[in-house]
Amino acid sequence: MIVVEQLFKSFKLSRKQRKEMGNGFKGSTIDALLDVSFTCEAGRVFCLVGPNGAGKTTTLRTIATMLRPSQGKVTVNGFDSVRQAREVRRCLGFSTGATALYDRLTPNELVMYYARLNDIDTQTARRRRDHFFELLGVDSFAGRRIAKLSTGMKQKVSITRTLIHNPDVLVFDEATAGLDVMAARSIHLLIQHLRDEGRTVLFSTHRMDEVELLADDIAVLHKGTLRFNNSFDAFKAQMQADSLEEEFIRIVEGAGSNHQFKEALAQSLE
Repeated sequence: MIVVEQLFKSFKLSRKQRKEMGNGFKGSTIDALLDVSFTCEAGRVFCLVGPNGAGKTTTLRTIATMLRPSQGKVTVNGFDSVRQAREVRRCLGFSTGATALYDRLTPNELVMYYARLNDIDTQTARRRRDHFFELLGVDSFAGRRIAKLSTGMKQKVSITRTLIHNPDVLVFDEATAGLDVMAARSIHLLIQHLRDEGRTVLFSTHRMDEVELLADDIAVLHKGTLRFNNSFDAFKAQMQADSLEEEFIRIVEGAGSNHQFKEALAQSLE
């Protein structure tokens, strides 16, 4: 389970960055997250949705202990992301669209290398590797150098690396970005498999077709604040537009006149 409570995150800007913000910008910091709270439960897929720059990646990196919150609290399986960061990392797998793999290794070599980093015995590591290679269809290229693989192939290897230590909590940040239909489909099937195993899955995307396919719960994030946070069934029940995409746009575009957002932003800049 992931519990995010009243999360704020601000970034201090350099002189160059302040200049790039334009003459109308005042202050030395920028607010990426403003009072964000949600819960991701085990055995469910929680989709975090928002346009580029909404704060999705900042939220996920804070959950994964890569960033420290300015205010608020994040717990993963009961462990505090700041005070118990090592315990959080042990039970969490974090995957992004940026694979950052070692080109000279094969998928077999790379996954086993990460298994050793996590102190996993060879027999267990091979069993897990074979299981996820089969689910993702990696077997056919497991012995090829990573430098020779396509983007979709590399992403499958990266996800296997993320899963090799058998985490209870999975965080996917735009994990299907730039992939073809077949590669994306295999990742969607894996996420459904992980949910059915009872794991906690947090999936970030800006594509409503993925939300419709995967989501049990959904939160819409825009300009650092949540615009919606409930089950996907509740999202569909309150829809005023004719499609999921149009409803998403309606919620995001309507955020500009949201009084609570304006009030929170004004308080954060005082």
